[in-house]
Amino acid sequence: MIGIVVSGHINFASGVKSAVTAIAGEQAQMKFVDFVETMSTDDLEADLRAAAAEVNSGEGVLFLTDIPGGSPSNRATAIMMDTPLVEVIGGANLPMIVNAAFERDDVELAELVEIVLEIGHACIKDMRKEFEAAMTPAAEEFDDEGL
Repeated sequence: MIGIVVSGHINFASGVKSAVTAIAGEQAQMKFVDFVETMSTDDLEADLRAAAAEVNSGEGVLFLTDIPGGSPSNRATAIMMDTPLVEVIGGANLPMIVNAAFERDDVELAELVEIVLEIGHACIKDMRKEFEAAMTPAAEEFDDEGL
């Protein structure tokens, strides 16, 4: 099973943990690392490395971080650069994280990255447009029989 480490600013990771647990139950090989005000970026990287080592069973580790280019993403990327079988996705949302937990068995790490990115893109919706499309009747097809 691919290990997952979720990280973000302040209580992003711990907040997501409560949502993931409510939706998917307790998850093995999944850690949540908050980057709080009292931590240095070196402290964050040390915690991320420890979490990655803890969840890695040899099939790889996927980091899911809140903001691309933010400290959690940057420090996870530093780990990716010197550790085999590590990937990082910045800008992760709850559907991506929950589905990563569900989809990580019986796939390779690169496949999981593609699945998670596809889910993330598919779950971003303009709800006004979705509502309006649902309320607009479909154009009736013309039946040209008897003409």
